[in-house]
Amino acid sequence: MQTSKPGVGRNVVVVGTQWGDEGKGKVVDWLTDHATAVVRFQGGHNAGHTLVIKGKKTALQLIPSGVMREGVLCCIGNGVVVDPTHLLLEIERLEAAGVEVRSRLLISESCPLILPFHVALDHARELQRESSGVGKIGTTGKGIGPAYEDKVARRALRVQDLKHPERFERKLREALELHNFVLQGFLGASPLEFQPIFDHAMAVAEQLRPMLADVGVRIHDTNLGGGNVLFEGAQGTLLDIDHGTYPYVTSSNCVAGTAAAGSGVGPDKLHYILGITKAYTTRVGSGPFPTELPMDEPGTVGHHLSTVGQERGTVTGRPRRCGWLDAAAMKRSILINGLSGLCITKLDVLDGLSEIKMGIGYEMDGRHIDILPLDADEIVACRPIYETFPGWTEPTVGLTRWDDLPLNARRYLERVQQVIGAPIDMVSTGPDREQTILLRHPYLG
Repeated sequence: MQTSKPGVGRNVVVVGTQWGDEGKGKVVDWLTDHATAVVRFQGGHNAGHTLVIKGKKTALQLIPSGVMREGVLCCIGNGVVVDPTHLLLEIERLEAAGVEVRSRLLISESCPLILPFHVALDHARELQRESSGVGKIGTTGKGIGPAYEDKVARRALRVQDLKHPERFERKLREALELHNFVLQGFLGASPLEFQPIFDHAMAVAEQLRPMLADVGVRIHDTNLGGGNVLFEGAQGTLLDIDHGTYPYVTSSNCVAGTAAAGSGVGPDKLHYILGITKAYTTRVGSGPFPTELPMDEPGTVGHHLSTVGQERGTVTGRPRRCGWLDAAAMKRSILINGLSGLCITKLDVLDGLSEIKMGIGYEMDGRHIDILPLDADEIVACRPIYETFPGWTEPTVGLTRWDDLPLNARRYLERVQQVIGAPIDMVSTGPDREQTILLRHPYLG
């Protein structure tokens, strides 16, 4: 871990540039070697980060990936919605594996809580969409969206309310009355009882109380003391509630600028933005996907990407849809995030393919488009325009030097840089933290 010097703290934001599942957890874990603190700033336990350290897998959903580095401060910022029951289960699971968590985990008191009625609403709505023929959004059913709805409607119960039982009781009764009305009267689902929810919340409150903090102040103080901070995004840019393929999106802002609002610091504290990008593209759930490939038939490229890449969601276990890298979609992500550089992950999954394609734009209604549209219906009408590259037979797994990559792999990556207009600063050649090629260090320049 970095030795701190007064006044020299530097901060890095890690965001996904596709539809999530880009491998952010591994990169955050790798970069945490130079960080004093890691901050989660949006989303909830619908996000899943899988870390592989010396061959051992660890799946995280809510706790920042920096927890696997001893002594690193881990913060859950105000932009995150917190299911306290799940959080404690995740803490206990890590503790059972010998990881110290409670002494170095801080939770913003401003985080909205996910409560049982949020989960009930999430499930009931998806069932209603399916039965009405509208089609599911493809949520994880964790209650994330309904919790964010309560936040923007200014009726959320927040972590800080757990410290005040009378206030919590009053707000819970009001929220439950409203949500039971919707569950019963509109969605045809069963209502929830007040007392079990209240009693459980008060029980978990005692365990969470020592970890509550003013996260924004702690980040500020860390920087003043010379400590580096790493801001860890969840999901991906194309799932952003404003800038993604709406309505097939998540319920929070997943872009780099949210690191400031979602943790309580100013945008001047975001010094370097690292975008994480698979060497191909995947997507979980419903929604448009221009470069998608069929995956069912063995021997096809889609089946290769799915099986070799082990493409299943960390949280849900659902198979991820797979396709070629979409550079036109990447241009949208670069525009939104203001990326300083890219980390290309899962390059090794392309090993052995005879040819590789990259979507460089789209044809729609006789027009050429070189950036992903914002309208989901327009995206469905897009037909990708591809460039084709020769593949490589030499394995890239575990390589740590650029010059050791096969020539065709280097040419492919160089063309990716050229088309999307952003430098590749890192390449991941396997799931373990050491299987990384570094071209420019986000913290060292």
